[in-house]
Amino acid sequence: MQRVWDLPTRIFHWLLAALILFSWWSVKNDHTDWHIWSGVAILTALIFRLLWGVFGSSTARFAGFVRGPAAVRDDLSGRWTGIGHSPLGALSVIALLAAVAVQVGLGLVSQDKDGLYMGPLARLVSSDTSDQARDIHELWFNVVLGLIILHVAAIAVYRLRGRKLTLPMLTGKAVLTEGVAPMRPGKWWTALLCLIAAFAIARWVVAGAPPFGS
Repeated sequence: MQRVWDLPTRIFHWLLAALILFSWWSVKNDHTDWHIWSGVAILTALIFRLLWGVFGSSTARFAGFVRGPAAVRDDLSGRWTGIGHSPLGALSVIALLAAVAVQVGLGLVSQDKDGLYMGPLARLVSSDTSDQARDIHELWFNVVLGLIILHVAAIAVYRLRGRKLTLPMLTGKAVLTEGVAPMRPGKWWTALLCLIAAFAIARWVVAGAPPFGS
């Protein structure tokens, strides 16, 4: 068994899944204030993942798993032998992260129908724009849900092809094909700096994104 996923990446993966579920539950049960804070937590997690995707371990870096059409064809034909996200899985991850980012962005500028609850950045746009963002925010969740279903379906397909993806995301380890190098870990202090930066940016957003120096 060799290391495949670092701890920060695994925590992000499962935390994002839990937060999306909680966000859905909170809005369905009229806990709008909890829903907003859950969205802020997702924003913080996304910012961290973006930074960790640049400065993190080899399998966490976008440059390490975003590949071209030839690699995707190899993956579809079962010829790809690598570590971390497969070329096809990478497309799924990027699409899901982008969709969640859009969902959070819409939520930041939305207000509820009664005008009692507002996203942290709702004051930066007109009331009509905020209402439109809320309507799109509600519809866009179907896109996020569809991508989640595709993601889970892909995991099931890979399992049928003999490749287990869920357990390595829990343990961080997997059996690698001969000749494939294990993960090159990132530094713990780099993860800490990414987390601090994510909290700082999210706090700035929650404050209404005031101009610097104000």
